[in-house]
Amino acid sequence: MKEEVSKSTPKIKRRKALKILAGATAAAALMPSSIVVGKDKSETFKIAIKNGKVFTEGVFKSVNVGITTNNLIQLSHDDIPAQKVIDATGLLVSPGFVDILADNAANPKTTYPIFEKYKLGDGCATVLQMHGGDEYPKSYYEYFQQVPHMVNYGIGVFVMRLKNMFPPATCYQLVDRGLSEGALGVCHSIEYQPTPYEELVQYARLAKKYERPFFLHLRYSDKENELAGVTEAINLAKDTGARIHIDHLHSTGGTFNMEKALEMIYNANNMGLEITTCVYPYSFWATYLISKRFDPGWQQRFGLTYEDLTIVGRGIKITRDNFDYYRNQYGVLVAVPEGTVPFKKTINLALQTDFCMIGSDGGIESEPRANNHPRGAGCFATAIRHGLSIGMSMEKILTKITSLPARLMRPSINNRAVIKNGNIADITLFDPLTIKGKASVANPNQFSEGISHVIINGEMALENGEIIKKNAGKALKY
Repeated sequence: MKEEVSKSTPKIKRRKALKILAGATAAAALMPSSIVVGKDKSETFKIAIKNGKVFTEGVFKSVNVGITTNNLIQLSHDDIPAQKVIDATGLLVSPGFVDILADNAANPKTTYPIFEKYKLGDGCATVLQMHGGDEYPKSYYEYFQQVPHMVNYGIGVFVMRLKNMFPPATCYQLVDRGLSEGALGVCHSIEYQPTPYEELVQYARLAKKYERPFFLHLRYSDKENELAGVTEAINLAKDTGARIHIDHLHSTGGTFNMEKALEMIYNANNMGLEITTCVYPYSFWATYLISKRFDPGWQQRFGLTYEDLTIVGRGIKITRDNFDYYRNQYGVLVAVPEGTVPFKKTINLALQTDFCMIGSDGGIESEPRANNHPRGAGCFATAIRHGLSIGMSMEKILTKITSLPARLMRPSINNRAVIKNGNIADITLFDPLTIKGKASVANPNQFSEGISHVIINGEMALENGEIIKKNAGKALKY
């Protein structure tokens, strides 16, 4: 799994990295030691992480991390005797990354080992499929709890699939049942499957009934109408009290009007609503050629041509002559050119807000060259690298991939995604100098650089860049 670092690989300047580490040391010195508890030295821990800069409850501190025999975190300024010691000199110690918008809904029973492998390689400890999930959550969990998992996993109720089979009244019943049986939320994509507002209200009310989030891929992605989709999401929160999460705002809702979209969400939250969103750190989107996004008029809606579309992982260019052929094939995913979604006008603006987090909207489903967006393998390393490149603090970046998604999913992962005493030990160690996503449109099947260790449920899953345990993950459900 290790990748040799190319000499051409862009890295954060050493001066800036040292500044990050120095700042972490300074922050640690200012924190009262009373909130870090020592342990009886006669107790031996499973794992001790020493000499790293630990991101704990929003700040970096110089403290040792112990993992107890029951897989919980214990922090101490004192030495921690342990069966295994990790020297984290030069590394940052973060909560395990949380992907709230992973995607492996097409054929999960056969593809999940590949899917989870690349998520683990990108530093993820918890991988939730809240863009789709499954139409029958109970059956899904019953099956997948019988097989080993590399990462923690969970799903929402996949409304779009239910609507393909049943009338609205039956869909309401099945969504209610799915939530009662443990689903983490409700998920619907109304650009791909247009749904009347009155029906959306019923799904949002069910989410509110169970105090789960409603994940919504908005209705419009064109310049003239996309803000109407944001307004619709705000109205859903207002009319039902549900907490609404807008999937990847930069590609639907804020592609052309991001500043206004963010202002609308900010004002709605100030009124007491709870609306969050996410972005993925790539200046191009990719989706299936068969989807409604490529219905007639797509060139005008997005300002694109046939030749702007590339089949991911295959390098095949779409043309006027082959468009219909590939559109009639199930599951052909095409990417638009880099820069189609300008960073400065979209993603960078969203990242400055406190209600925007990172969500991959992706997953790798096959090898050796998957037909999947590279965000399925490199989203989180790329997010850290991109955030640093635009001047974000490491603390703010890590919040967007740990505690902020955990808060959205409350209470299902309340005891994860924050390094503090008594929490479950989901931990990622990485080098701020070298962390970088390598996955590309040409070859999505590439592991991220700079991520050295991932501990999941107190078990070492990734060590020195190599997967060593394939069954550390657990099901997360209500």
